[in-house]
Amino acid sequence: MDHSDQHKFCSALQSGVPAPGDLALEIGRLFLGTPYRANTLETMGPEKLIDVLTAFDCTTFVETVLALTRSAASGKLSPARFRKNLRFIRYRQGKTDGYASRLHYFTDWLADNQKKKILMDVSRLLDGRPARKAINFMTTHRDLYAGLKSKNQFCKMKIIERKLSGRISYIVDKDKVVKQRLAIHPGDIIAFVTDREGLDVAHIGFATRQGGHWHLLHASGKEGAVVISKETLLAYLKSHPALTGIMVARIV
Repeated sequence: MDHSDQHKFCSALQSGVPAPGDLALEIGRLFLGTPYRANTLETMGPEKLIDVLTAFDCTTFVETVLALTRSAASGKLSPARFRKNLRFIRYRQGKTDGYASRLHYFTDWLADNQKKKILMDVSRLLDGRPARKAINFMTTHRDLYAGLKSKNQFCKMKIIERKLSGRISYIVDKDKVVKQRLAIHPGDIIAFVTDREGLDVAHIGFATRQGGHWHLLHASGKEGAVVISKETLLAYLKSHPALTGIMVARIV
């Protein structure tokens, strides 16, 4: 992060401190056009903090914007502060302790960051229904994750998945999203719930209003870059049959 980046981020604060969601969108838009790269964090070797700003998958884009938002709002926008915030957001209790300490599943990531008072899960307030699902995609697809080659980390992930499988989450069903559109706030994190076996969420991004409709600011694999979706949030849901609804997290 160079001096020009710091100037851009700090300029978002010049007219006073904006709402966290608005600030997140201001910062997120600075990355429009940044290339999409899948599996940004899946590397060989011991788990370490990766803070690449030149390419994102959907999760690292959201985490990076959140970390920069927290840094800018605190008035301490520096590489060290950014890395500290990124680690705090990405890892369980903010501590890097092996591959399984990273918050791989969205429901785990959201619950941990709610405990850390970074986010608030507002899905239940948006008429979300309680749901429980068996979560085991990573350990049943072990070959996709270099970090699970370690027997120790694999066993730890199995324990995490077992805990997540017993946890209740609240989901706003696809047919209810249209009724809840006025309750969504700018900069809310929208997580798309999937019916894929063993997996909780398939994609995430930020809600942003365009022409009176909600769209998604996200790192898009289809578009190959960080973009604001051409289609509305509702159209995006309808065009993906495997998506059953959304979860909504609000930046505190």
